[in-house]
Amino acid sequence: MKKLLAGVLVMVSILMLTACAGMQGVTATSPVLDRIAMNGELVVGTAASMPPLNMTTKEGDIIGMEIDLAKAMADSMGVKLRLEAMQFHELLPALEAGKIDMILSGMTITPQRNMKVAFVGPYFKSGKAILTKLPTMAQAQTPEDIHDPRKSIVTLRGSTSEQFVKDNLPKVKLVSANSYDAAIDMVINNEVDALFADYTICVVAIFRYPEAQLLTVVSPLTYEPLGIALPNNDALFVNWVDNYLTTLEDSGALEELTWEWFKNSDWMQKLP
Repeated sequence: MKKLLAGVLVMVSILMLTACAGMQGVTATSPVLDRIAMNGELVVGTAASMPPLNMTTKEGDIIGMEIDLAKAMADSMGVKLRLEAMQFHELLPALEAGKIDMILSGMTITPQRNMKVAFVGPYFKSGKAILTKLPTMAQAQTPEDIHDPRKSIVTLRGSTSEQFVKDNLPKVKLVSANSYDAAIDMVINNEVDALFADYTICVVAIFRYPEAQLLTVVSPLTYEPLGIALPNNDALFVNWVDNYLTTLEDSGALEELTWEWFKNSDWMQKLP
């Protein structure tokens, strides 16, 4: 995987660095790319709490599939990567305010979000599921199967999961959490009946906490395309990221990178 990704980086770098070299003279037409080149760093926002896409190790390092993708893009630009960890619901405001250059944090592409910021992708396709201790809830095949006023469900604040529950499951008691770790703790400690989140989050939680007797559904209940969120004022930057992601996809490097994180669970030993 590393050899394939390295080869792709060399090829992409030849093309992309040429463009970056001339960015400083085109401030009016490429404000974000110009800022990246001038500062010598790509600033990426992440929640750093969504394994294996993004997560924080015991030592405080941020790692994950999305982080490797961000590093590859920074390398191709010839700049350093700076990660800005923040709560998920703070990411979009930070992007719109120009505090970060892009978001790589398990963010679903939605029409509502896309009206405010640009998206490139999807680079990964997921879906909603539930994490629970209750066998009856784990047998759900559709969202309607968990639509019960006697049940309480926690979601990540500001996520599509939260909005989905509000729109489609109004009868359940909805609780919002600022991080997935906090939400998972609520399920483990029986404070809520289930977590409604991306399927990957639910599966990884089961592996991380085998003693908690957590359960999830057999397959995702919805379809969720994850994309890279970008500022809406730089068409050249969006074009750069789109072309870069397409190159990774066509070369097979993106698929290899994804499977490396989802098939190999060695990274779990690094988590708190």
